[in-house]
Amino acid sequence: MFVSTLRSIPAMRPMSTHAAQGLAAILVKHPDDVVVTFAKRTAMGKHRKGQFKDSPVDEMMQALLKATIKESGLDPRKIEDICVGTCHPPSPAYASRAAALAAGIPHEVPISTVNRLCSSGLMAIRNIAHAIKSKEISLGVAVGVENMSLNARPTPTIAEAVDNNSQAHDCIQPMGWTAEMVAQTYKVSRRKQDEYALISHTRASQALANGTFTEEIIPIEIRGTVISVDDTIRPGVTMESLTGLKPVFPDWGDATTAGNASGIGDGAALCILTTREKARAEGMEILAKWVGCAVIGVEPRYMGVGPIAAIPKVLSQFGLSKEEVDVYEINEAFASQFAYCVEELGIPMSRINPKFDFYIRLSQVSDQSSQWWRDRSVTSPRNDWCASSGNRVG
Repeated sequence: MFVSTLRSIPAMRPMSTHAAQGLAAILVKHPDDVVVTFAKRTAMGKHRKGQFKDSPVDEMMQALLKATIKESGLDPRKIEDICVGTCHPPSPAYASRAAALAAGIPHEVPISTVNRLCSSGLMAIRNIAHAIKSKEISLGVAVGVENMSLNARPTPTIAEAVDNNSQAHDCIQPMGWTAEMVAQTYKVSRRKQDEYALISHTRASQALANGTFTEEIIPIEIRGTVISVDDTIRPGVTMESLTGLKPVFPDWGDATTAGNASGIGDGAALCILTTREKARAEGMEILAKWVGCAVIGVEPRYMGVGPIAAIPKVLSQFGLSKEEVDVYEINEAFASQFAYCVEELGIPMSRINPKFDFYIRLSQVSDQSSQWWRDRSVTSPRNDWCASSGNRVG
């Protein structure tokens, strides 16, 4: 038992006892549903060459929080907790707290930083959603932020006694190696990878041209410059240009290229979660209902195939069939793992990442985890967060 000397602690309210099972049950609206009322992302920046290459994560996060408060109209004093997901945080991890204070968040609002590698942003959402579900808080903010230009992936090391275990050793292998392991083990050809990559590049280019991304991007100001457009998308990609690229990991295989692997990028995303009852009382628009999450591990050498385990797990958890889900968002870290997941799961491409691609997006999606949102006819506010499943064993 913990006793606060600063203020009394209210008695814990009982958790909700209604567990949604099946689509009809999920679509029922309850006052204590966890809902998303705001979901935006920054534009994305190219690694070491783009618009955020000199912007530390705390500067990006400060700008994002300030823009969110302004656009959403949220009184920052009503925020009860903030959780920040980041895969490569600066050390020590005080940057999130400092950024929140600099953005005008009162010092009474607590903040934490979570790292589950590529799913760090999703884990931030899960942590806030669970806090709301347990009645610990009624409104919180989940953030995902990464600056790979300034916080590049370090070369991991583990103790010799640990390294003697083959699976433990695979944990520190480069991701390019894991991509080639997937391609070789599951017979994903270079041609197939390029075909899936072309779909992705084409969708992203069309979405950019059609203004699809405009509604999900929140402009932020960094040192007097307003940033509101992705600089990571590569229009004009063709099958010929993809097939002409050389392998980037020739020591391990010949299937992965700069065209069918995700780019390294900088960016951030944020969403506000609360209860349906509070959202209605505050006049907040309800974008989606958070239903649940599933996390599961796969062998480290096959990084990226998490969806084949996570999606069936979360569907089973809530009594859903895969046909009842309108939109899936699956991380496209590498075309080898994406192609294998799509075909193993048997989900039509028309239902997967239909409006955009992940080859050019910040890798802040899912780590053998799936999260279901449902309020409208599609399972999305996106923001690199959605009815999604994806990436890396941690």
